[in-house]
Amino acid sequence: MSEFKAPKGIPDYLPPDSAQFVAVRDGLLAAARSAGYGDVELPIFEETALFARGVGESTDVVSKEMYTFEDRGGRSVTLRPEGTAGVMRAVIEHGLDRGALPVKLCYAGPFFRYERPQAGRYRQLQQVGIEAIGVDDPALDAEVIAVADAGFRALGLDGFRLEITSLGDATCRPAYREKLQQFLFALDLDEDTRRRAEINPLRVLDDKRPEIKALTAEAPLMLDHLSDEAKKHFETVLAHLDALQVPYVINPRMVRGLDYYTKTTFEFVHDGLGAQSGIGGGGRYDGLMRELGGQDLSGIGFGLGVDRTLLALRAEGRTAGPAARVDVFCVPLGEQAKQELAVLAARLRSAGLRVDLAYGDRGLKGAMRAADRSGAGVALVAGDRDIAAGTVGLKDLSTGEQIDVAADAVVAETLARFGR
Repeated sequence: MSEFKAPKGIPDYLPPDSAQFVAVRDGLLAAARSAGYGDVELPIFEETALFARGVGESTDVVSKEMYTFEDRGGRSVTLRPEGTAGVMRAVIEHGLDRGALPVKLCYAGPFFRYERPQAGRYRQLQQVGIEAIGVDDPALDAEVIAVADAGFRALGLDGFRLEITSLGDATCRPAYREKLQQFLFALDLDEDTRRRAEINPLRVLDDKRPEIKALTAEAPLMLDHLSDEAKKHFETVLAHLDALQVPYVINPRMVRGLDYYTKTTFEFVHDGLGAQSGIGGGGRYDGLMRELGGQDLSGIGFGLGVDRTLLALRAEGRTAGPAARVDVFCVPLGEQAKQELAVLAARLRSAGLRVDLAYGDRGLKGAMRAADRSGAGVALVAGDRDIAAGTVGLKDLSTGEQIDVAADAVVAETLARFGR
């Protein structure tokens, strides 16, 4: 047994389970690409100040969970804990905000948070995200939400619900903040919670401790103190979701874990996952680009958990992606047969099938066991004598039936078995 193990809280995805992981990630990305979101690849680490300013100093992410270190040049860098700040940095740096708006981008990959590992909550978490930057349009909010909803449903998931609220805008947030702080400062809060109330009182409403939830049960809610403009924006988002037939539940107490959210804020939750029920979420972040040194442009986006979505699928007894590793498995019995079947395998791969070959000169029995384990539907079997005679055996692995096919017709016959 190896003396080395993966770091605590970081999962490995290996065949055959990795096929499920890839299918979920690619399925969620496909929903974004179908709505015109272009792919962006981001650095795994950025300057620490980007996340401190972009995510928010009062958040648990910045104060407790970031992987921060000093590089050899003495610069403080941080493994990215989320995607939005990095995307905004890239948009500003490369001037995408000076072109056609909105800028619509999607991405996937690992993000890093030093959390207590548990089911579906890892220190290296995998996410798919999208960002739509530069246009403050409630219809765009609804599109972003609908893309996530469509991505989940395309995977076969249906036991989730969308929770949505509005966190107000610059005209109503300050007055509400003051009202909420007045309420909170009248409570018997511990020192850490009081400090959080001073920096960002909304974060206190997100506290999961039962005693804090009980204390804040009567706290004023942002939805009851929206400006006329923010209220109209929220109502228009809901009208668009109704028209798109995307079901939702209004949750006035919802607070996302990042400071930059304004107006539309949402989360997808799945009750099959227990305490860690969130499978993705996001919201509008007007003011973030300005905070990071760019133009004063609005934006909205989401981050969907690939790991969490996998767990949600399992909770519903569903799978995503192909169960089989390959479509065709080639069994050569002899050197000449190996060469010929390798050529046939290459031709079938070029035609779009997944094909593997039995290597290592194992016998027929062992090679056929490998074919069964691969999940292939068809095996191509040939010895040197068959090759000399110009034939290849084509075996249906589900029925066991085998026929001899002329070597020059094998590719066409095999493709026909798969409707190609």
